[in-house]
Amino acid sequence: MAISQEISYRLERLILDGGLAPEHKIPSERQLAARLSVSRAVIREALHELQGRGVIETRHGKGSFVASMVPGANDLGEQSPLMHLFEGHPRTLYDLLEVREQLEGQAAYLAAQRATRLDRHRITKAFQALEETDPLSNARPDHGFHLAIVEASHNPILVHVLNSLKKMMLLTVQASVANLNPREEMRKKIVRQHRQLYEAVVSGKAAAAQKAATAHVRFVSEAMREMEKEGSTLIRLPVGPETGAQYPQATI
Repeated sequence: MAISQEISYRLERLILDGGLAPEHKIPSERQLAARLSVSRAVIREALHELQGRGVIETRHGKGSFVASMVPGANDLGEQSPLMHLFEGHPRTLYDLLEVREQLEGQAAYLAAQRATRLDRHRITKAFQALEETDPLSNARPDHGFHLAIVEASHNPILVHVLNSLKKMMLLTVQASVANLNPREEMRKKIVRQHRQLYEAVVSGKAAAAQKAATAHVRFVSEAMREMEKEGSTLIRLPVGPETGAQYPQATI
C-alpha cells in the first residue's frame, strides 16, 4: 500500500471512530503532517484521494470538511461515502448490525401494536416469499420481510431512517446469507428466528416481537464475529441485481 493510501485509510478510520465528525473541518495539511509524521505532499495526495471518493469535500476559501455520510431524503447510492467506507472497512458491517438491532427491534414492537389488516397481509406475503426462496440466494426476500415489518410500524421517522439506509442494510443481509446460510445449523436457527418474529408481529405480541427482532440481528452479528475468530474470511458482497444474486458458499 502506498504511503498516501495508508494515510487516507487512517483518516477514514478517524472518521469512522468519530475523531473526525461529518461536516467538521479537517485539520490543516501542516497539522495532519505533524500528527501523522509524514510530509505535507503525502497528506495532500491522501486528501485528494478522499475527495475523489466523496469522503471529504473542499469549500473554497474555507478548507476541507468531512462529507455528510447519509443523504437526507435520498437512498444511498453505490458511490456514496458511507457505501465506500462500508466496503473498505470490515468493522462497519458490525456497526450496521448494531443499528439494525436497535431500530428493527423498535420497529417490530410498534408493528405488533399498530399493524393494520393490510400490513399483516403484506408481512405474511413477504414471509411466505422468504420461505419459498432458496436459502442460499434469499437476501432480497429476507430484506423485504424485515422492511415490511418496519413499514408496519407507522412511525414515519423510523421508516425514513431505515429506508435511507436500505442499501446498506441489504448488504448486512447479503453477508448473513453468504456466510451463515450455507451452514445447516446456522440456517435452521435463522429460519426459526424469522418464524418467531413473524408470529409475534402478526399476533400483536409487541414485547415478544421486539425480543425476537433484536435477538435475530444479534445472533447474526455474533455468529459472523465467531467465524472471524475461528479464522474464516467473511464474504462481503456488493448489492446484486434486483432479482437477487447467487452467492458463493462460505469457506467452512
